[in-house]
Amino acid sequence: MRNIVAEQLERKAGRKAPIKQVRLKLVYVDFWSAVKFSFVVSMCLAVMNVVLSLLIYLILLQTGVLHQLNTLLSDVAGGDLNILSIVGLPQVLGAAVVCGLLAIVVGTALGAIASLIYNLLARALGGFQLGFTSS
Repeated sequence: MRNIVAEQLERKAGRKAPIKQVRLKLVYVDFWSAVKFSFVVSMCLAVMNVVLSLLIYLILLQTGVLHQLNTLLSDVAGGDLNILSIVGLPQVLGAAVVCGLLAIVVGTALGAIASLIYNLLARALGGFQLGFTSS
């Protein structure tokens, strides 16, 4: 039984499918699809922003860069300036989450505006002509 399946696969692989070329025109982008897609992409970027901010903060803390910056600023200011109390983990994560939420709102709005602009331009100019081949 295995030989039969192997022979059929060999015969099927030996034949080449004819290459077909198709020319399509993109004349419309669905508004809600663009909004959903831009929302999901913005969400992913916001999560990446929060994780990256956390990682950078932890790396700077573990390598001692923040402590050296703290001593440098306290020497320059000449007082009891403690930057580690100002820039702590809750503050970094809070700022990253707020920036992420703003990025989600702005990214979703930009996706919606881009789809509206494309639909208007496609109506006036005819859209994009795309060519596809099957290989």
